[in-house]
Amino acid sequence: MEKLTTQEEEAMQAIWKVGEGNVKLFLEHMEAPKPPYTTLASTIKNLEKKGFLSSRLIGNSYLYKPLITEDEYKKKFMNGFVKDYFADSYKELVNFFVEEKKLSAKELKDIINLIEKSAEK
Repeated sequence: MEKLTTQEEEAMQAIWKVGEGNVKLFLEHMEAPKPPYTTLASTIKNLEKKGFLSSRLIGNSYLYKPLITEDEYKKKFMNGFVKDYFADSYKELVNFFVEEKKLSAKELKDIINLIEKSAEK
């Protein structure tokens, strides 16, 4: 699975919110600034070619639905991101955010609690 462009990710965010729908419906669920209808339609066709969406013709309109969940994409993207930018180390990722002052001590404690609760399962 290839990484999506920013424009494709924004389109997929709207598609994941809606589920199955047409270009007009997806456009209504996008955040401002919204792309022109034709730009979104082109992006959606590209997403279909890349295997992220399927389509079916209903009357004279295409309905699209995602072939991959948002969680599946996040998992794949984050694994690649950590591998490419943090030497495949989640510890290095967390350290980066600590050094950049993007994580507070309380947030780190919350993360530790999450890890400990997950280990108990």
